[in-house]
Amino acid sequence: MQTGLHWIDYLLIIVSILGTIYMGIYFSKRQKSSEDYFAGGGGIPSWAIGMSIFATLISSVTFLAYPSAAYKSNWILLVQGLMVPIILVCMIWVIVPLFRRVIGLSTYEYFEKRFGFFARLYSSLAFVLTHFSKMGTVLYLVSLALSSMMEVNIFMVIGVLTFVIIVLTLLGGIEAVIWMDVIQGFLLIGGGVFCLILLLWVPEGGPQRVMEEAINMKKIGFGPYDIDFTQLTFIVMVVNGIFYAIQKYGTDQTIVQRYLTARNDHEAKKAAYLGVFLSVPVWTLFMLIGSLLFVFYQISGTALPAGTTVDAVFPYFIMTELPPGVTGLVLSALAAAAISSLDSDMNCLAAVGVEDYYKRFNPNCSTHQKLKVGRILVLIAGLAAAFVAVLYVLWQGEGVLGAVFGLYAIFSAGIVGIFLLGLLSRRANKEGLYIGIGVCVLFTAYALLTSTPISFGGGEKSLLLDLGQYNFSQHKYMLGVYSHLIVLIVGYIASLFFKRPKADANLTIYGYFKEKKNVEKISQFS
Repeated sequence: MQTGLHWIDYLLIIVSILGTIYMGIYFSKRQKSSEDYFAGGGGIPSWAIGMSIFATLISSVTFLAYPSAAYKSNWILLVQGLMVPIILVCMIWVIVPLFRRVIGLSTYEYFEKRFGFFARLYSSLAFVLTHFSKMGTVLYLVSLALSSMMEVNIFMVIGVLTFVIIVLTLLGGIEAVIWMDVIQGFLLIGGGVFCLILLLWVPEGGPQRVMEEAINMKKIGFGPYDIDFTQLTFIVMVVNGIFYAIQKYGTDQTIVQRYLTARNDHEAKKAAYLGVFLSVPVWTLFMLIGSLLFVFYQISGTALPAGTTVDAVFPYFIMTELPPGVTGLVLSALAAAAISSLDSDMNCLAAVGVEDYYKRFNPNCSTHQKLKVGRILVLIAGLAAAFVAVLYVLWQGEGVLGAVFGLYAIFSAGIVGIFLLGLLSRRANKEGLYIGIGVCVLFTAYALLTSTPISFGGGEKSLLLDLGQYNFSQHKYMLGVYSHLIVLIVGYIASLFFKRPKADANLTIYGYFKEKKNVEKISQFS
């Protein structure tokens, strides 16, 4: 049993870092315009885009959180991911052609064309604030894990990762991001598969005994199955997963921007399917690793150190049970998962900043000006993420940041509701939507403030607003679901009180059916 890194491990980690920097420098030569920088010239093959979507969805938090969740409980968190392919099959045939036809680059251009400027501003700000807070959190969590495993100062890890991600994204644009995601995706899969093989074959009795023990110990399952929305149950994860899938594939710039890099609609759809159908098996892989880790430490005779937390079990296994070289590959995969998630966020935040804000104040800007501003925004986004990660370290956890990010959630709720309202109804109008958003913001503020304890200055956590029996008592995953439903339902009903012409069918699902009908008529006469 090894307790530290071998020189081969360090070498592999250094090579992976240098390789990432090289990719940014290599693709920098192709970034001649903002179209190249943000959309790759619209000529990237579907399989590479699909791998990039996969790598973006599988973040380093998934790498660490899924095994710890399965180790602690079972596979209930996987239910959310299992809903994604179901929703994708139902919606991708209309979402991809809609965005490729209607928008230039920003997802939120669709919201403006459907409901006016405020809808675009609200939705794009929601994306910016959500992903800004996510970037800092992901960078902190992966840096914390890597620093403890490698016994390196956490500020050094944050600095190195930030530098590498900025160089890759700032210089190479979306093309470097996508092709680096391809490499990092294979690295992630390889690291997970090796850990799985070890957990299946090392314990006495082999895979058959290990799997039998996992089932007997109830580490493989999706329960509880109660119809209860106050606890983490199967039904809560199903409902949450439905809206997660729509949000990710219908409103998230990091995914929608990938559609625009494909050569045509067919290639974009193939990429979307590939991304999902790669993600689900890998999510399952890391859940299985968590279940088998529990079995491993029960039957192998190897004991965990006293005081080992659930989140520290997988990192401990990596550092003590994997052979030299493989440990380095897995740590590189962990870093790669963070890079794949953060480089996509940075490029897409810059795209939204250029398209939704810079162009509005400078409508006659050239493509070279947009390219320059885009790179500046990438740099700012990267430094801001590092700043948040450093604050996490200095404040030893969430603290004030938890309250700030909670406020973000209040004023960025209901995005899926806006999208569905625009997509499914021609009668819905901006006045009705604004009322829906207003009600949604009030509800989200009430639910969040009465259900989420916050700690300031390291003191005891407490509610910012305590209404006793009238506090929001549903599980936190239901908060997002309710916010989307409020915008959808209230927005539609309120729209009926305002006389407006019906929306352009091409901005709704009815445009797809109309176009399909016309194509069928033409084919009949040809």
